[in-house]
Amino acid sequence: MFRATLKSLLARKVRLILSGLAVVLGVMFVSGAFVLTDTLGRSFDAVFADAYAGVDVNVAAKPKLAVGEAEGGQVSPAFPADVVGRVRAVPGVAEATGMVNADGARLIGSNGKVVTSFGPPQLGQNWIGESDLVKLREGRAPQADDEIVVNAALATAAKVKVGDRVGALTAFESKRRDFTLVGVFGYSGGRDSIGGVNEIAFTTPAAQQLMLGKPGTFNSVTVRAAGGVTPEALRDDLTRALGAQYEVKTGEQLSADAAASLKEGLSFFNKVLLGFAAVALLVGTFLILNTFSIIVAQRTRELALMRAIGASGRQIIGSVVLEALAVGLIASVLGLGAGIGVGALLAWAFGTFAGGLALAGLGVPPAAVVSAFAVGMLITVVAALLPALRAARIPPIAAMQDVATPDRPLTKITVSGAVVTAVGGTLLAVGLTGNAGGATLQVILAGVLFTFIGVALLTPLLSRPVVSLLGGLFAWSVPGRLGRLNSGRNPRRTAITAAALMVGIALVTGVTVILDSAKSSIAGAAESTVDAQLVIAGAQTGPRPPTFDPAVVDRAAAVPGVNTVLGVYNDNAVVDGDRTYVVALTDLAAMGQIYHTTAQAGTIATLRPDQVALSVSGAKELGKSVGDRLTAQFVRGEGPHTYTVTAVLPDDRTIGSIMLPKEAGAEFTSPQPFTALVQLTPGTAVSQVQPQLEALVADSPEVSVADRASFIEQQTSGFDTLLTMIQILLALAIVIAVLGIINTLALSVLERTRELGLLRAIGLRRAQTMRMITVEAVVISVFGALLGVVVGTGLGAAVVRALQDEGITDLVLPWSQIGIFLGLAALIGVVAAALPAIRAARLNILGAIAHD
Repeated sequence: MFRATLKSLLARKVRLILSGLAVVLGVMFVSGAFVLTDTLGRSFDAVFADAYAGVDVNVAAKPKLAVGEAEGGQVSPAFPADVVGRVRAVPGVAEATGMVNADGARLIGSNGKVVTSFGPPQLGQNWIGESDLVKLREGRAPQADDEIVVNAALATAAKVKVGDRVGALTAFESKRRDFTLVGVFGYSGGRDSIGGVNEIAFTTPAAQQLMLGKPGTFNSVTVRAAGGVTPEALRDDLTRALGAQYEVKTGEQLSADAAASLKEGLSFFNKVLLGFAAVALLVGTFLILNTFSIIVAQRTRELALMRAIGASGRQIIGSVVLEALAVGLIASVLGLGAGIGVGALLAWAFGTFAGGLALAGLGVPPAAVVSAFAVGMLITVVAALLPALRAARIPPIAAMQDVATPDRPLTKITVSGAVVTAVGGTLLAVGLTGNAGGATLQVILAGVLFTFIGVALLTPLLSRPVVSLLGGLFAWSVPGRLGRLNSGRNPRRTAITAAALMVGIALVTGVTVILDSAKSSIAGAAESTVDAQLVIAGAQTGPRPPTFDPAVVDRAAAVPGVNTVLGVYNDNAVVDGDRTYVVALTDLAAMGQIYHTTAQAGTIATLRPDQVALSVSGAKELGKSVGDRLTAQFVRGEGPHTYTVTAVLPDDRTIGSIMLPKEAGAEFTSPQPFTALVQLTPGTAVSQVQPQLEALVADSPEVSVADRASFIEQQTSGFDTLLTMIQILLALAIVIAVLGIINTLALSVLERTRELGLLRAIGLRRAQTMRMITVEAVVISVFGALLGVVVGTGLGAAVVRALQDEGITDLVLPWSQIGIFLGLAALIGVVAAALPAIRAARLNILGAIAHD
């Protein structure tokens, strides 16, 4: 049996390679995800090990609020300069240096635009001199408060040189301030930066004012231990001396913590790649199942003959499973190799995109190898199991008959499909309605998977009528009528082939429905609720939005033609012990006017420093009403503040659920407003006021003034970018579906060799034969796309319906996209039919008629 299986495998190399390609692509994403995260993880380990190489111990004040990397990174509170003296006085301290080191320093390049960073921070710090790690390459250290030095990577990106007068924006001053660039520094080993970080170094007084907002303060102390004192022992001594309000860590701890924080962010990329790998493998399962089903059908007489000469059903199953194992093994090896290449390419792209991250050597973690072989071989064997069981049931008598595979009843598969679809629908309902507890995402994903499998099981029931209807479009010619009949000949085969394309199209359609609905809902809400004709804001390119000078709000209100202006600050805070999102407003009364808000309780008036307004949902969540009090702790605050609730406002007429007075904004991560809504007096033209407002933010190159329509378009453009990325990644599923159609048609042509010979013999020309095969492929692919569009639209509509309470109220069906998908499906059918059609047209007529 082993030799017979090997010969059978070698005799069908092409068809098995085609089915194995699906596994190769899926395994490639699985192994590539692990290679990517391992390579980048070790790269960040090396980066932070270098950054803290000269630090034995570091002292910092404990943050009031934990802030993740995606939210802008942790903000270290400032503390008085005398803490440095207290540290220096602890026995075992050889040297203690007060440090200013904070994110938010942005250099303005020679082109007048801010040098942006899409990953690494943009640090502003005090210059403390050269060391073994840091060396000046040009110029000198800053000596006056209007002098700076920058690292070589930033100087190159900004196209500036020593002696230039350059502008910069800082954490506590969002309008441009000009400095003289007096020096450029680099790092040991010829590096222009560490991890692609942009750095601006000021004098210590300038850094304290611009980056911490408080003269005479630092936010960390770097400590060198005296000879014979270990960092761990010194850490413990400093902890006892300074008290619980300070965090004291060794350099190794700082390095590990910083790397761990970034690795947590990298896990997102890992999950995305694994998600698309799961889609590829799901689609590949349909392809492998179809391939082995057709092979078993074509080998009916061969397998029956083997049964007749003594092979048991178990041996037949083993033979088919062995073929699957061989295909899975080869595909896993190729997929692992491709995954290593993809992981290396993505790591290189990430390093380049992140500003020149020095990559560690490429590594292949054990998880990549284990997952590649486990996933690849398991998927192949599982997909081949049903055809193997079918092969074992072939009776020996079939060896003496001219066997045609009968079209079995669809009752069992239809009932199974209905049950599985019902399970998927139930899981989706539970997940989307928020009744899944902490496993909402897992329940929704399981619901999507069951729904896809259920619809795939129901597809044979739909295939005959739908394929017949679609084929009718081509029935005006003999090749068209023949292609229509062939595509409906075997509903199961057609259904499985179409299901592969259905998955990819359904996912793209569903995501398109959700994102387009979100865009429409956001735009509609802004148009109907916000009576502001101009918006002062910037395009967010990092975790923190651009901000501007608070004085701009007051100056804008004084511009002729302006009725009122509302400045908005935003941040995370701990409110009554729970972390939540809050906003601070320059004037609650202005918000009431711009949003046409009427208080459900209390009064709408300018908030005093100790007052807060809540939305209805915010009041319900906090259990508060007018007159109650709540406490709020901010990122830069010394201690929690107590506020009295003065108004409760409708959810759809507010800018946030917790609205604080503008004084609270001074203790936010970015203590400047990020948006200002400008309402014009009736009859005032936008073109009359906009230039005057633009002049107010001329010193803030990240910020612009846009009319309402342009601002909405700017804010929702991210949905288009996200959709494009998803479509590109899901194109993998469509590629696999094309392979599936090619494989099915190639095997079908082989199966119908004698039939094709007879058709040629009675007058069917080569071109007509090719058109017949093409019609069959187009009908199958359009059927799959039609299923995908219907399923994707249904899933997308269900998600939109579940998100109504979150403000996604509009259901938008992407009709143009649906038309494109169906047109693309027809094109896919034409492309997939090319090789099988050419092969069918080239058949030798006499040889085909004599084919057994």
